[in-house]
Amino acid sequence: MGAVRNSDTKYLRESGIFFLVDVTILTRLTYIRVYKGFNLILITMIKANQTNSGSFLNKQIKILGTQLSLYSSDELLQIIEQTIVNHEKRLILSGNIHSYNLAYTQPWLQQFINQADVVRLDGAGVRWGAHILGYQTPQRMTWADFAWQLSEFSELHNFSLFFLGGKPGVAERAGRQLKEHNPKLQIVGVKHGYFDKSTNSTENNNTIRTINALSPNILIVGLGMPLQERWLKENWCHLDVNVALTGGAVFDYISGELQRGPKWMTDHNLEWLARLVIEPRRLWKRYILGNPAFFARILMERLSSNR
Repeated sequence: MGAVRNSDTKYLRESGIFFLVDVTILTRLTYIRVYKGFNLILITMIKANQTNSGSFLNKQIKILGTQLSLYSSDELLQIIEQTIVNHEKRLILSGNIHSYNLAYTQPWLQQFINQADVVRLDGAGVRWGAHILGYQTPQRMTWADFAWQLSEFSELHNFSLFFLGGKPGVAERAGRQLKEHNPKLQIVGVKHGYFDKSTNSTENNNTIRTINALSPNILIVGLGMPLQERWLKENWCHLDVNVALTGGAVFDYISGELQRGPKWMTDHNLEWLARLVIEPRRLWKRYILGNPAFFARILMERLSSNR
């Protein structure tokens, strides 16, 4: 893993967690205590089940009854380009442990995700889950990384974007950050997420009219899960856009409103731990309870398929 930088230790300390042990030891303890049994099962099952999807010929699979698309980031950008060039319309959702847990208990959400054109692989946990079930997958695509790729790609192809979501002013700051790297990027409109989203409400209708008047190629909806999925489910047919993507907290990350974990954590599949450290009150249920629940369901699905 290499030495932990002083800046990383300071980052964790300033996040409200004071460690009495070296951060490297903490990381190892996390793996041992939380995932010791899981890692052993994962290694065994991956070795035994590599034949389930040896190539990406079948791009759509099901995890816990919910769709996942096996597209790399480059392939996804190609899909976006083809959709816009051909004047088509496609919905691209995010697939992470939280979304699969919600879909497992909320039939409307599972149905909506299964009807989407693409469900982007948005987390290491889902990738592990797919591996347990015997599928090979591309690398994960977190918005903290993919947003920069999409911006560069959109500038290159002259595609326009609209940002919907976040607190007032956050999406604007995210746009300015992106345009510093891609000055010719066309962000044609921005709207915060604090409006009445009820069907046929005045504010919701005005939001749709604003988007349609600008007719962006790409709409990024960062309202949080499952609110953003509910909003798209109710309004997708009324939107004059080529591609809509769910973005979660993308505007918070790009604007700097929300700090991302240090690189050594994000590179070693510990971004969930960094997020938990940063926002323990909001995310403890999602990770402390949600992660084990997801993997327990994955193991049950794997065992039932062996019968």
